[in-house]
Amino acid sequence: MKSQTQRIAAMVSIFVLFYSTTVFAEQGITIKGSDTMVNLGQAWAEAFMEQNPSALIAVTGGGSGTGIAALINGTCDITQSSREMKKQELEMAKQNGHEVQEFKVAIDALAVIVHPSNSVGQLTIDQLSDIFTAKITNWKEMGGADQPITVLSRERNSGTHVYFLEHVVRKGNEKGPEEFAPTVLMMSSSQAIAEEVAGSRGAIGYLGIGYVNDRHKKIAVSKSVEGPFVLPSVETALDKTYPIARPLLLYTVGKPQELIQAFLDFVLSNEGQAIVLDMQFVPLQQKPA
Repeated sequence: MKSQTQRIAAMVSIFVLFYSTTVFAEQGITIKGSDTMVNLGQAWAEAFMEQNPSALIAVTGGGSGTGIAALINGTCDITQSSREMKKQELEMAKQNGHEVQEFKVAIDALAVIVHPSNSVGQLTIDQLSDIFTAKITNWKEMGGADQPITVLSRERNSGTHVYFLEHVVRKGNEKGPEEFAPTVLMMSSSQAIAEEVAGSRGAIGYLGIGYVNDRHKKIAVSKSVEGPFVLPSVETALDKTYPIARPLLLYTVGKPQELIQAFLDFVLSNEGQAIVLDMQFVPLQQKPA
C-alpha cells in the first residue's frame, strides 16, 4: 500500500500536471488557414512570442476554406483568410453557437506570373479570363511564342482560388457562368505554383506578391485594352491602380479575449504592420513606424 507521503506526492503531481496544462491552454493560440498568409502569420507569431515568452502560437496553412472550417468546428482560435466568409459559412458557425468576428489586417496584390523567358508582358482581365477558361490555349495568340499555355490555379478550398475566379475568370461578376477549364492544373499551395512556373516556359499562374522572386516574370494587368497596364506592387496596391488586389483577413469566434486580443492588437500595431511590409504585402497604413 502507498504511504501517506506517496499519496500526497501523487496528488501534488496531478495538480501540477493539471495546472501546467491549464496554463498552456490559456497561453496557446492555434492559427489556421490561408496559404497566402501563412508566412506572414508565422512572422507575426515569432515577433509576438519574442515579446511574450509564455505565449505559444502555432500557425499552419491548408487554405482559407480549411481554416474557416476549423473555426466553425471550434478546432482553431484564429483563421487567416484571403477571402471573406460566405453567408452559408457564417450561418454554419452560428448554428454551432459561434458569433464570428472579422478583422482586416493587410492588403495583397495578386500577381499573375509567367516564366522569365516569356515575351508576353501585359494582359487584360478579359484575356486572362480567356486563358483560364481555355478559350486561348497558345501563347502565339497573345503575341508570344508558338507554345501551348500551361495554366495553373490554386485548388478550390483556397481563398485565392475563389477571389481569382470571381474577379478575373468571371470578370468581377461573382455569379457569372465562367469556370476554370478542366485542363487547368489545380495546385496545393502558392509555393507549388511558384515552383511550377519557374520551371515551365509555357506556364502561367497567380499568387500573392510575397511569393514572387527573380525566377518569375510579373504580368502587367489592365481592366481594358486601352490600359493602363499596371504591375503588381505594394505601391500600386496602395494607390488602387493595380486591378487584382484584395484584403487579407483574420477571423475569431466571439469577442477576442486576453492573449488573442493582445495578438490582434500586435498585428494591427505599427510594428505588426511593418512586418506586413517586410513580407511584401501591403500594410493598412502607408508608412508603418
